[in-house]
Parts: sequence; C-alpha cells; structure tokens
Amino acid sequence: MTTSLQIYADLYRTPGPWCTAYVNAGTGTVDTLEAGDVRPGNTRAQLEAKGATPADIEAMEQALKPAAGVPSPVARFALVHAGKTEVNEVLPGGLVLPERLAVEPVPDLLPLVKHRPEDLAYVVAEVSREHGEIRLYRAGSGVPAGVQEVEGESEHVHKFHGGGWSELRFQHHTEDVWRRNADEVAGEIDRVASSSGARLIVLAGDVRARGLVKDNLSEASRTLVSEVDSHTHTAGADSANLEDQVNRHVAELWAEEQKAVMDRLAVQEGQANPEAAHGIGAVVHALQQAQVELLILDDAVLSGRTLLALDAEPWIATAKDEALAAGILGEVPAPAALLRAAALTDARVLLVPGPVLPEGVPAAALLRWSSGPDVPSS
Repeated sequence: MTTSLQIYADLYRTPGPWCTAYVNAGTGTVDTLEAGDVRPGNTRAQLEAKGATPADIEAMEQALKPAAGVPSPVARFALVHAGKTEVNEVLPGGLVLPERLAVEPVPDLLPLVKHRPEDLAYVVAEVSREHGEIRLYRAGSGVPAGVQEVEGESEHVHKFHGGGWSELRFQHHTEDVWRRNADEVAGEIDRVASSSGARLIVLAGDVRARGLVKDNLSEASRTLVSEVDSHTHTAGADSANLEDQVNRHVAELWAEEQKAVMDRLAVQEGQANPEAAHGIGAVVHALQQAQVELLILDDAVLSGRTLLALDAEPWIATAKDEALAAGILGEVPAPAALLRAAALTDARVLLVPGPVLPEGVPAAALLRWSSGPDVPSS
C-alpha cells in the first residue's frame, strides 16, 4: 500500500525552523511514568541547546505530555512551528525508529509514515440477524476512525416452533425480518466503504446473517469482502481471534499490492525508455521534474545520507548547482527531503525493507512518463 503526503504540502512549503519530536509516550509502567515526569525539563534543555525559540519550546512541552488512557506500547510524533503545534499524533505500537528531538529547516515526517505506511482504509462489520456494527479503520491505527451501529427489527427475529400453518407463517415472517435487517446493514456498509475508499471489507458475525448481508451488498462492495468465522458479540467470544484474522487479511492485501508495485518496477528494468528510475541521482532528477508517480524508499539504507531542501521548485537537490533559482533551506536527512519532494509534486510513497529493492539501490520510482536515458546515481 502507498501513502499520499499531499495533505502536508502546506506545512512543507512553510519556512522553518521546525521542531520535531518522536518519543515514547506510554504511561503503563514505572519507567514510563518517570520518563513522563522528567520529559518537560529534558525537552526544554535539548531544544534550547538546538536553538529553538521560547514559544516553540513551550508548545512542544505541552504537546509531549504522556498519552493517558492509551495502552502501551505507544509513541508520539509532534511538529511545532512558530509556537503552534501543527501535528500531534499518538501512534500505537511503540517506537519503530530511535527517539528524536530536533530543530530543522523542514518537517521530517518519516516517523509518521513508518507508523502509517499505507492509505489503506478497511471496514470490519460484525452482523447478527437484528444488528450490525460497522467499524472503519485506517491501516496502522488500532483505533476505529468511525463506528456505525445499525439496529434492525427485533420483533419476531427468532423462528416460532408451534407446528402447522402458524409455524410456517411465522418462519416466513421471521425470514422477511432478517432480510430487511440485512438490507439495512448492507446499505450502511456500502455507504462507509464507498465514502472512505475502503479496499477491504471483513464480514464477521452470525453465519446466516453474513450470507444475507453479503447478498445485499453492492457489486463493488462484494468484490472487497472477506468473511471470517468470528462473532465477538456472543457470550464468551474472543475479540483477539477476530483481530488476528483481520490483521492477516490486511497483511495479505499489503503483500499483494507491494508485489504488484515491485513487478511493475522490474518490468521497466532494461527498457530503452523506462518509466522508472533507480538510485538517488535518477530519483532526485525525476522528482525535480515532478515526474514521479510513486516513490519507493528503503529509509534504513538512506539514514546516513543528506540532501538539500529548497524553498521553491525543484524542491530538492543533490548539490548546490541543481538548486536553479530556488533558495537552499538546508542540508537535511535524505528520507525527509525525498518525502517532502514527493508531497510537493503529488507523488505517492511506498516504504520497503532492504531486500525488496535491488542490491545497492536505496530508492526507486515509478514515473508518470518515460525518463529517456538513465541518469547516473550521484
């Protein structure tokens, strides 16, 4: 799955300095409680040493208060500019990068992208014959982005066992109630999936209700459905089982989409005029032309490298003579500079582990149009 950073483009255009914090924010142990107690003083000392303004220091101290009520492990990512907190995100799952507190010329959104590497919306719907709970999630967040409850008819929802014509009449009536309830639940699933751009619908709950709901979904929604045999609303049900099954389906979808991207990249290798770029030099050149459709990064390999961030187009450079008429904001970590250039040229981003890209290639890109002859890596 890929990420769009376009929503952060205005932040990326705003001149620095920017204060960035990426820290452990848990409150569940004695150690983390103690860390929360001393963090304000440590934050102030570190930011003062890095030249932050008093207004930025005050805003960051407020932003980094421990995340009460959120189960550990959990991290926090915050961006402060001109005394205002622009981004303040609690990120479940704990730290995936080293803790960091910095003052820089441009925002560094790498920690945020690492925690939320996909713009994958998916729906989990638990259904019974009289009820539906529809939860919308964004991959990388364990907290629903939205929850919708559908309460159907409950009268005569269970079949009557009296025998004769009465039983048959009640059975037909009961099945009509089930169908009406299923149609209402399916309509709400369609609405949530369509409005969110969901790429997966996990359908759980009562087996008969699942079948009825699926039959009533739109054709577009039915193509996204994966059914799981779990019903957490019944007595003694284990919600962890449903969560595990949902995570497995999300991981499978992620693997399929990543493979499709890498297959597309591989097809371009060796082409006379490839619609792809390999290596830092070629990728930066393509970003300078706003030519990149999808930026593919191994941030771990790039962690020791720097690039120049510019205050106007072409936004990024490997050397001063590439800046053209733009001003140089500063030398920044390569992943931060590449993510910024991607956001400012409306390119999507895919973070991958080292073994996925060819050996010695820390960055690649799929392009909007042919690049012509290869540009040597710098």
